[in-house]
Amino acid sequence: MRGGTREAAASEGRESSGAERDATATAATAGTTLLRRQGSLVPQRSIAGRSLVMVIAIMTYLACLAAGAAHLVAGAVNDWTSSISSEMTIEVRPMPGRDIEADVAAAAEAARKTSGVSSVKAYTRAESEALLQPWVGTGLDVTDLPIPRMITLAQEPNARPDTADLSRRLAAIGPAASLDDHRAFISRLSTMANALIVVAVGIVALVLAASALAVGFATRSAVALNHEVVEVLHLVGADDNFVAREFQRRFFALGIEGGALGAAAAAICYFIAGILSTKFASSAAADQMEAVFGSFQFGALGYVIIAAVAVTVAYSTSLVSRMTVKRRLRAMA
Repeated sequence: MRGGTREAAASEGRESSGAERDATATAATAGTTLLRRQGSLVPQRSIAGRSLVMVIAIMTYLACLAAGAAHLVAGAVNDWTSSISSEMTIEVRPMPGRDIEADVAAAAEAARKTSGVSSVKAYTRAESEALLQPWVGTGLDVTDLPIPRMITLAQEPNARPDTADLSRRLAAIGPAASLDDHRAFISRLSTMANALIVVAVGIVALVLAASALAVGFATRSAVALNHEVVEVLHLVGADDNFVAREFQRRFFALGIEGGALGAAAAAICYFIAGILSTKFASSAAADQMEAVFGSFQFGALGYVIIAAVAVTVAYSTSLVSRMTVKRRLRAMA
């Protein structure tokens, strides 16, 4: 009697296990059929996928432009400060009753006697007028204008000139000569440049945040549209990490594609801007722009920064999609 009971229980267990295997096989077949029907869990060539690629490309383009602008500003400020900090300037103003040529000669001689000064150059009247041409043009007659005379002082390497002694020497010459070591200008220039760089970095951060929000919305939409597939995958034993990795892999591909398009567009823009700046470098307008903003030198580092922004966009896209999927799956559970 007991033997018959055991045989009946074993038969029921085998039937139950067989039913579970049949259900699992049926669910697996259904999940495979759904995945084959749409190609993957997140179709990359769908309308939504192409739209997301365009959004990521536009965001990457704007971020690369802002990052490139910060690089240009930092390079221009570095050129300005390196060239200005190595020189000082003496301005000799024409004054009634004084011989400006004698004042220029006396100021130049005082500069040569100052320790830490390697060379002194006194600009002639013609050279001083030439300094005004980028601003006033070449057709203006400035003969009767009281143009100040400039004297440039080059500093010795790793040496700091005695500016206090030179100021006393110039004061003894008369009120026409004054010394400018450019410290105040360098300080204001550095402050302005740092502010512009902070603004550019802030713009990059905001653009990346906006891109992350767009990716988050797209991921939630994709999870909702593929709710049936996710349920079938859970039935066949797939955990949340598997589903999240599938979404992350697809959105990473979308991020790479969009980031590459945006970075390429930004690189082309800066490349064309560099060619145009070289082509029009000899014009008066270009001389004025270079005098104010410095030369356009994007360089290899600028393109490396653009590539880094594109990689950051692609990585943040995959990371945001993974975090969003896992959050949605926990909410669905």
